[in-house]
Amino acid sequence: MRICGIKLTHDGAVALIEDGKLIFCIEQEKRNNNPRYQAIDNLDAIVQALNEHGLSVGDVDQFVIDGWDGELESEFQVFSEGLPITLSGAPYVERWPESPLKSHDSSGLALSGSILPYKSFPHVISHVVSAYCTSPFAKAGEPSFCLVWDGCIFPRLYYAEPKGIRLIKCMFPMIGHAYAVAGHHFGPYRKADPRSWDLGVAGKLMAYIALGAAQENILNVFRELYEEHFAGETLLAVGYRENIHNADALLARVNDYFDASASRLQCEKPQDVLASFHVFLERLLVGEMTIALQMQSQFESRNLCVAGGCGLNIKWNSALRASGLFESVWVPPFPNDSGSAIGAACCARAVERGLAPLDWSVYSGPKLKSSAIPPGWKAAPCTLAELARILASNEPVVFLAGRAELGPRALGGRSILAAATSPQMKDHLNEVKFREHFRPVAPICLEDRAQDIFDPGTPDPYMLFDHTTRPKWRERIPAVVHLDGTARLQTIARNSEHEVSKLLAEYESLTGIPLLCNTSANYHGRGFFPDAAAACEWGQIGHVWCDGLLLTRTSETDVSPVGCTASSASTWPR
Repeated sequence: MRICGIKLTHDGAVALIEDGKLIFCIEQEKRNNNPRYQAIDNLDAIVQALNEHGLSVGDVDQFVIDGWDGELESEFQVFSEGLPITLSGAPYVERWPESPLKSHDSSGLALSGSILPYKSFPHVISHVVSAYCTSPFAKAGEPSFCLVWDGCIFPRLYYAEPKGIRLIKCMFPMIGHAYAVAGHHFGPYRKADPRSWDLGVAGKLMAYIALGAAQENILNVFRELYEEHFAGETLLAVGYRENIHNADALLARVNDYFDASASRLQCEKPQDVLASFHVFLERLLVGEMTIALQMQSQFESRNLCVAGGCGLNIKWNSALRASGLFESVWVPPFPNDSGSAIGAACCARAVERGLAPLDWSVYSGPKLKSSAIPPGWKAAPCTLAELARILASNEPVVFLAGRAELGPRALGGRSILAAATSPQMKDHLNEVKFREHFRPVAPICLEDRAQDIFDPGTPDPYMLFDHTTRPKWRERIPAVVHLDGTARLQTIARNSEHEVSKLLAEYESLTGIPLLCNTSANYHGRGFFPDAAAACEWGQIGHVWCDGLLLTRTSETDVSPVGCTASSASTWPR
């Protein structure tokens, strides 16, 4: 049984599962240096993704589209083979809480000259299903709570188990976008018109707040205004809660909240204001989760899955894990909409099979494309031991290996790697990536050594929790220590088959240090490099390692033949 899941709107992607195994998930932003959050506005992209994996439209048994904005149903305006078409889909949130996996069935999916039927499931339910089916809980047949907190919804708590999903409660009345909107009212991303906002700000604020500290007087302001604008029984708050299906109205009210906050916080440092708002939401989240669990004592499970865009907030994830409320917390590498195509496909499977575990790998993104070596670069075979010596000489390297990772974080498949021993390396990497000085650079570390260096240092393969660098290591690896002493750690098993694990082992053998700096390999504001040529043309790093070949910048201008292998240096990548 082959099921193709499709996410048409921002973070567009095409995923295919076959007999319970994820075959691929191709995110549009990871094609051809596309912009971040790229949507699919042309259905030909679905045909292309299938063809690249040796499949045609006729080889797929079922197509599924992730739902989107709308109270009753969603609508998509797209093209197919040059012609405009309109598709309908499920809404953002389930219409029938007692039957969250009830599908919206339709026809009109125009692919390769065929008009096909398709199913659609609510966007929020795709989040629940993608998180649970990829979790260790599903694999063990255990139930789990699932928290979904997305951009324009209040956080929602579900209970997932092999036989199905149920909504526990809609929690406190704060939309996920509030975090980003805060950044457009205070600090370095403040805008004259905060209603024109940037999706990428939320992640940057997680770094910026390390410059400040939460202040109780600021927290009190946010708390008082929260009651007045959102949670209390004022006309303002009641009106806000009655508009839960109107994203524009919700965003307007959140902007009003921060306008009122700004008028009372004019004398406060913006870094303290934003740090305080972060802590305010963190306390609200943990406090409301505590109350919810106390009211749901009939559920024995103390597992938690986290999904939705807010699942990328590593500090909130860590606070939930440290709260003692849960025995285990799972966050997939794609808690945001980059996992929605996978979730849509898993929803269709769940209708027939229940919430069965998915066999999957995080390295299921696009393959590296072959291309010509740009002028001014040369290629030669390079072993991982040789590459480790280059890194030990304090030279950064663009590292491209195998298939791209899923989700927004570079995890060794499309990374820039560098030694962490120089305090200047973080500044250098931020400079070439056009990032602010306060942005952190993450460490990628062999899993069995992580607890020596970080607290807690527990396995964190997808860089989704906070870790504190142990004092004795801070001077040894300054490039990956954030301003508050934390690190956005990624761990990888020593016995992993991925090339980045083998490289770390070579680097450890050479230097005694089992980690490297790791940041994403991409143009500013774009998805990962699709091939080595893009990394060379970007040109900010002088070494590009691509599946066994090292491309090095030279003064030469001759263009090598298209492609090179590790044995002949004539075709690449392998």
